[in-house]
Amino acid sequence: MESRMPSSAQDKHNPFLNPAPRQHREGPYLREEVVLANRNHGLLTEGLRYDVTPAGMHYLLNHFDVPYVPDAASWRLSVSGEVERPLSLSIADIKALPQRTLRVTLECAGNGRGQVTPRWPSMPWMAEAVGTAEWTGTPLKGVLERAGLKPSVVEVSFTGIDRGFDRGHEHNYGRSLKRDMALHEDVLLVTGMNGQDLLPQHGFPLRLVVPGWYGMASVKWLDRIEALAAPYQGFQQVETYKYKVKAEDPGIPITDMRVKSLMAPPGIPDWYSRARLVERGETVLTGRAWSGGGIAVAKVEVAINGVWHAAALDPPAGKYAWRGWRYVWNATPGEYLLACRATDANGRTQPLEVPFDRGGFGNNVVQTVEVTVR
Repeated sequence: MESRMPSSAQDKHNPFLNPAPRQHREGPYLREEVVLANRNHGLLTEGLRYDVTPAGMHYLLNHFDVPYVPDAASWRLSVSGEVERPLSLSIADIKALPQRTLRVTLECAGNGRGQVTPRWPSMPWMAEAVGTAEWTGTPLKGVLERAGLKPSVVEVSFTGIDRGFDRGHEHNYGRSLKRDMALHEDVLLVTGMNGQDLLPQHGFPLRLVVPGWYGMASVKWLDRIEALAAPYQGFQQVETYKYKVKAEDPGIPITDMRVKSLMAPPGIPDWYSRARLVERGETVLTGRAWSGGGIAVAKVEVAINGVWHAAALDPPAGKYAWRGWRYVWNATPGEYLLACRATDANGRTQPLEVPFDRGGFGNNVVQTVEVTVR
């Protein structure tokens, strides 16, 4: 029997045949946003107390299905395009190359989208799309040098096996890096996370990690690298992940993470509202702060009902890793709004107002936490 898609008035809503345009909105979250939130979990903010985020607590943003890869033995990574020596590497080949482990904080470029008004319908992150892991792999630079990039190469593209539709476009998830960035010594082809093989949802058996950049660059389930003589035209590179204020803006490509900080929730929570109850007396407020591009965090401040105080910084934990901070608060009974803000070594400070972006990208507004002290 012939199989066909039904023809009806509902076809206009079919995301494959005639996708309905998405529009900015305010008010309640859409069903589709809630479904995305159930698939892609964020860091539990109490997990900020870990120097290295446990793998199961690290945030996830997967555009399509998590591919089923039963084992790594048959996996091949191809390196092709404008190269002198095309390569086909097994996971064993990659693990036999020089290995490095880097502690890297990754944050989703859309982190904070749910706070932007009006918001773009997508994954409705509040502030929890971040995590820090110890990633083990081989420098991408060594593999590209082994393949031999031709002088014509301007970009290198990275494609995973995850495939689906976005705004009517069918594609495998892919991104690219300019030649110089692809040859950066700290960009890794990763097979391990926190001392173990990658978990399926984190890209098993192979992924890219681009330290200092937002997470969209760190392609998971990586099986294809191509050296290009012209800019890459993949959907996730040219149609999204750009800063825009207006629809007609050409957009600025998103790269380095913006300076940001988060506070671990003090006290105990109300189940539904997540408001916090703290006992009176000395309370140690803690959290993490980070910036992009390997730029260090220079200071963190904590506000108690709008009055800012300097926090103490922990020693740096790595060029690309978040930095711990702490502030001792003598809490007295009452209602409080706590906040934290970071400033990096380039003098960039978190804003007090949500920066508007059409796609909800790069929101690094100061976090606030409501607290009752009894």
